[in-house]
Amino acid sequence: MLIGVPKEIKNHEYRVGMVPASVQELTSRGHQVVVETSAGNGIGFTDADYCEAGASIAATAAEIFAQAEMIIKVKEPQAVERKMLRPGQLLFTYLHLAPDPEQTNDLVASGATCIAYETVTSERGGLPLLAPMSEVAGRMSIQAGAACLEKSKEGRGMLLGGVPGVEAAKVVIIGGGVVGSNAARMAIGMGAQVVILDRSVDVLRRLVSEFGTAIQTVYSSKASLEEHVLSADLVIGGVLIPGAAAPKLVTAEMVSRMKPGSAVVDVAIDQGGCFETSHATTHQDPTYIVDGVVHYCVANMPGAVARTSTLALNNATLPHIVALADLGWEEAIRRDPHLGNGLNVHAGEITSPEVAEALGRNFVEYKLSA
Repeated sequence: MLIGVPKEIKNHEYRVGMVPASVQELTSRGHQVVVETSAGNGIGFTDADYCEAGASIAATAAEIFAQAEMIIKVKEPQAVERKMLRPGQLLFTYLHLAPDPEQTNDLVASGATCIAYETVTSERGGLPLLAPMSEVAGRMSIQAGAACLEKSKEGRGMLLGGVPGVEAAKVVIIGGGVVGSNAARMAIGMGAQVVILDRSVDVLRRLVSEFGTAIQTVYSSKASLEEHVLSADLVIGGVLIPGAAAPKLVTAEMVSRMKPGSAVVDVAIDQGGCFETSHATTHQDPTYIVDGVVHYCVANMPGAVARTSTLALNNATLPHIVALADLGWEEAIRRDPHLGNGLNVHAGEITSPEVAEALGRNFVEYKLSA
């Protein structure tokens, strides 16, 4: 199979779909890989590194989209990239379609087959291709939130962990999954007071087993959520419903009553965000203020630590890329239904029920040929 790796073009996105080691794995199996020039420069991989791994180098993304049978990316294709997709072409990347009707319309119109990293599942029901970036984003959320509390960022002027004789900041984490547990680990390490809310008692038990008395766990109800959000210095939104739009758990009215200079970091922004006041921002302009509350809603947080993120992502995606290349996408998902759960768009139809429901569109189940 001819596999194409274009350079990412989203704002301050330095990750790359495949590192040279991943390319070598494909070329050693007889596949061809074409990489756009300078695609890996942002994380220290040169065109020479890719050539040594067996790839050829293309001068433009247009060349790659024109010839590749499968496109491997990191972030959702931007408008100019979506115009280059063609019927029958396979796209394997993060898509986050539920809050993005424009992208969905373009992918449907392209006729391409689009498999989303974030909805591929595991035998245990997890999201193995989302987990590495959730780990990164969870840890980064505390770094970003700590910076937002600085007075120069219009925050409260608080040090997250305080100092002897001065109370530490209260960090409230909504959602105890991969994002939440990694955020908690960082917040505890920085000396903050940490409260985690979740609607699963089993999740809360796991968190207590992992962190002990370093955290406070609270069952999430409307009353408990409001109580802890209003008393927080920093709120992390880490709620995810696989493939669907994130629920708006924190209302604009609640935000208006938060402490002046407090901060929110909405890690769920890729799926629309879980704060009613959230809208996506970029690394170039990451924050804005609503009712005196600093909002950090960068839609590609892991892109800021691009080398770590790319290597972690490739560790997770490579086995699936190999399967898709070796077997073709239909046989690959026949053998691995969990990979099949990643099929979001095919031949002009939405094949993810969660995406279709979120956007009020028709869902067409893809049926494998006998």
